Amino acid sequence: MPLTPLDIHNKEFSRGFRGYDEDEVNEFLDQIIKDYEIILREKKELEEKLYGMTERLGHFTNIEETLNKSIIVAQEAAEEVRRNSQKEAKLIVREAEKNADRIVNESLTKARRIAMEIEELKKQSKVFRNRFKMLIEAQLDLLGNDDWDTLMEMDVDTTELKRLEEQEVPTR
Repeated sequence: MPLTPLDIHNKEFSRGFRGYDEDEVNEFLDQIIKDYEIILREKKELEEKLYGMTERLGHFTNIEETLNKSIIVAQEAAEEVRRNSQKEAKLIVREAEKNADRIVNESLTKARRIAMEIEELKKQSKVFRNRFKMLIEAQLDLLGNDDWDTLMEMDVDTTELKRLEEQEVPTR
């Protein structure tokens, strides 16, 4: 157990023959007591300071641990977001590819149908053209026929026609 200033103050030395000067020893002991009290006070202050620093260090250690955990959680969350984004991007690409395939297939189907309709219209126009040509040729043949000339040469008595018309008109 360390000495206290009180222990030094109360220390009694036995007297010997022609011993030390008592006043000088007492003065020296008083000086030791003062210095020892200062050292003990400084020691106590340093211990309190050390305790405060230890508490702060513990606090900062806790903050550091919390920050490290937060960083790890943030990294994990960022990784999860990245993975989810990649999955979503793949799904979007797949959906876009499906839509593109569907659109291309629909377009090809429409193009085939339109091409078939065009071919059908071409056939119908050829048939119509041939029929129209035949009709015109038949009409030209009729015009070129001698029957027209015979009709033109015929004389019709208009007086006879008027008389026939009058007979047919009913009287009221």
